[in-house]
Amino acid sequence: MSLNSREPRSGHSAAGTGTAPGARQAAGPYLPPLLYPVHKIGARTLDFRREVALMAIINRTPDSFYDAGATYALDAAVGAALAAVHDGADWVDIGGVPFAPGPALGAAQEAARVVPVIRAVREATDVIISADTFLPAVAEAAIEAGATVINDTTGLHNPDLARVAAESGVHLVITHSLAAPRTVFPRPQYADVVSEVAEFLHRRSGYAQELGVAPEKIIIDPGHDLNKNTLHSLELTRRLAEIASLGYPVLAAVSNKDFIGETLDAPKSARVEGSLAAGVASIINGARILRMHNVSAARSAIRMTEAILGWRAPAYLRHNMGDVNEPAAQE
Repeated sequence: MSLNSREPRSGHSAAGTGTAPGARQAAGPYLPPLLYPVHKIGARTLDFRREVALMAIINRTPDSFYDAGATYALDAAVGAALAAVHDGADWVDIGGVPFAPGPALGAAQEAARVVPVIRAVREATDVIISADTFLPAVAEAAIEAGATVINDTTGLHNPDLARVAAESGVHLVITHSLAAPRTVFPRPQYADVVSEVAEFLHRRSGYAQELGVAPEKIIIDPGHDLNKNTLHSLELTRRLAEIASLGYPVLAAVSNKDFIGETLDAPKSARVEGSLAAGVASIINGARILRMHNVSAARSAIRMTEAILGWRAPAYLRHNMGDVNEPAAQE
């Protein structure tokens, strides 16, 4: 396992390379050494060597972090999920309990929130569906309803969650967090947040495999803002290559989070641009899945980044392609 930051692409100096004097050569994006680059998740296949998956967020909770219960009603949750698919989401993440500290919700209650949404979305589309849960019983019900990924924000606090994923053959997202589910973790401290998060994810990924999860079914998430302050989350974004070097696809859940709000002095309603910047920085540093609220804007940012990296062709070519440029279209 390599926990080091990216290696330089070449040991050559600029001399003799055609680089202008005084110019600095760009290192380029970090291309992680993926153990399994191609992932078949349900009916869809993702090649993480050349594409980034967009995960939309559907919270069927009355107290969700971002939308404050706007998608709590069943029809609203299903409608939001299908709208996200229409806007270009490859994946919808459906949860019934927020990460934030609060009273426990029983498995039956949580399943009653998420299972009808999963079932309705699965009947309408072949989109990848993940259930955001840390309860094995909820995971089982979600898989039966059509989920093909379990998204555990507690880092396998309950090992039975891994066993459920292993028995059903679905993908498992392992996220770094330190607190017991829905409990306060005051003033988190790290000697080196990136190295400690990488070591945690390395150990937990190994533990999941001991419990039967196939390595090609594992996705890792460094857990921006989860038991971390703003400086920790910025450092994780800047050095995300060290997480991606573990070889598993990295999910970056940066959308509208407090580290963006505190960095920009922006309320939740004004964090879209910062979220997109954090998402693009994450891709450049090796992330292959972005978990985002603002799907249409995120889709455009991802596609533009893929095109810049040479992974995606432009939608069309017209500008400076003929003898005379056509006048710009008036929108």
